[in-house]
Amino acid sequence: MKKLLLLLLAFGTMGTVNAQILTPAPSPASKMEQMVGLTTVSLDYSRPSMKGRTIFGDLVPFGKLWRTGANARTKVTFSTDVVVDGTTLKAGTYAIFSVPAVDTWDIIFYTEFEGGGAPANLDETKVAARVKAEVNKFPFDVETFTIDINNITTNGATLDIVWEKTAVGVPFTVPTDDIVLASLKKVMNGPTANDYYSAAVYYATTDKDIKQAKEWMDKAMSMVEKPAYWQLRQQSLIYAKAGDKKAAIETAKKSLAGAETAGNADYVKMNKDSLKEWGAM
Repeated sequence: MKKLLLLLLAFGTMGTVNAQILTPAPSPASKMEQMVGLTTVSLDYSRPSMKGRTIFGDLVPFGKLWRTGANARTKVTFSTDVVVDGTTLKAGTYAIFSVPAVDTWDIIFYTEFEGGGAPANLDETKVAARVKAEVNKFPFDVETFTIDINNITTNGATLDIVWEKTAVGVPFTVPTDDIVLASLKKVMNGPTANDYYSAAVYYATTDKDIKQAKEWMDKAMSMVEKPAYWQLRQQSLIYAKAGDKKAAIETAKKSLAGAETAGNADYVKMNKDSLKEWGAM
């Protein structure tokens, strides 16, 4: 009888768990991503609607800190540094808070982006940027709270906040020219030691042209003032695979010495095993 009651209780619990009702969120979540030049800008926020209510000056009071949305904190993420009103925001994620007023808003980029709602008091050490934005008025209502990226150019855009008849925009610039020039400089200067090294290891480990792998590895090591033991390990394996056992042994001994100095037991063992295999120990 006791077992029967426990069984019935278990089925009853399962029924309760499985009977959860799905309902839409009053302020549905939204995520969007926009390329501005070579910078990715991502927005993650919730979108409340007017639903017949007066928003600014009532539901959202003037002169008070607002989460700029609903539910969890509204977040913006920049893949590169950007400049907002003369202030550099480092690449990363920020909460967007605001202090609405009739004619202007204060827009605040805040480093503590996790959590729900706005803090009771701002920690000024976490204010990455504060921008004064002018209010523009629409002759019609925008029912659902919206944040978007507009006025996109190669070097910047505007982060727009729109709801009811109110719109505010925060222009920002992105370092497109700096990124392009750095990329051009890298290409014009040719591959780096790491580029040659990575290509050589890939060719060797995927059984492609071992002569080409050896050429690239030699080039990489010639560009490094003091090759690391783990680099020398890969070079010795490529030499062995290319049939140059003498060079493989010499290089493996250098790798072994470096690994012993660094106290890396794994590389010590791997080098000793290879030297034994090649008849050097």
